[in-house]
Amino acid sequence: MRFPSILLIDSQPPAAFQEKIRQDYPLFNENQITELKLDIPPEVVELSKGAVPSTFRTGKAAYDFISQDQQWKVGLTRDFLALSTLQYERWEGFKDHLQGPLDAFIEAYSPTFFSRIGLRYRDVIQRSKFNLENAPWKELLEPHIAGELNTEAASAISGVVKQIQLKLPDNGGDILIQHGLIQLQNGETGYIIDSDFSISDQTEVADALEKLDTFNQESRRLFRWCITDPLHNAMAPQPI
Repeated sequence: MRFPSILLIDSQPPAAFQEKIRQDYPLFNENQITELKLDIPPEVVELSKGAVPSTFRTGKAAYDFISQDQQWKVGLTRDFLALSTLQYERWEGFKDHLQGPLDAFIEAYSPTFFSRIGLRYRDVIQRSKFNLENAPWKELLEPHIAGELNTEAASAISGVVKQIQLKLPDNGGDILIQHGLIQLQNGETGYIIDSDFSISDQTEVADALEKLDTFNQESRRLFRWCITDPLHNAMAPQPI
C-alpha cells in the first residue's frame, strides 16, 4: 500500500507502530539509513541542552518487522506499507496477518489516502509434487500460456519468459503477469506465474481491504485461466 510521503517515518523510529505489532513481529531490522555526523564543539551541544544534535539522519529509512519463525515480514517506509510471506496458505490467513499492521499504521500515522494498492502472487508449479514429472507442459498449461511449449519444439526449449499486461473491467486496476520456465533448487524445471494486481487511483483508507479482496478473487480466476483441468485436479482443490 503506497501513500503520500510521511516524513515523520524518516525522522523518528516507528516505536509506537512497533509496540502495537511486536507480539506477532518481534524481530526488527533497520535499513538504508545514513547518519551524517557534525563536528559541533561539545560546549555548543552543552549550551543547547541537546537542542543541537551531533548527528542527522539522511536518506530514506526502511524498517522490517519479522515474525519469530521468519516466514512473515512487514515493511514500512515513508511512502509504503507492505506484508510478504513465504508461508501462504489461503487469503483469509494472509488478511488476518495484515489487519494488525494496517490498523497500527493508520492509528500511528493517519494517512489521508492510499495512492497505490497492490497484491502480488508468485505461484511456482513443481510437477514432482503432483506425480506429474513426465507430463509435458502443454498438458498442464493452457495454450495461451504454454505458447512455444505447446509445439513440436517444446523438448528443445530450455528457457522462456513472457510478460502480459491486462486491465480489469470498470477501471478496477491492472494486472502485470510474468511467466515462464525456472530452475528450481533441486534441479527440476518449474513454471512460475507471477501476477501483480494493482490500482494507482486514490483509494480511501477504509476501502483498502475491500480492494485487496477483489484482487484476491481475480487472482484465483487468473491462475485457473492459466492451467488445464489435469493440473487443477492434481492439486486437489478444496471448497472455501
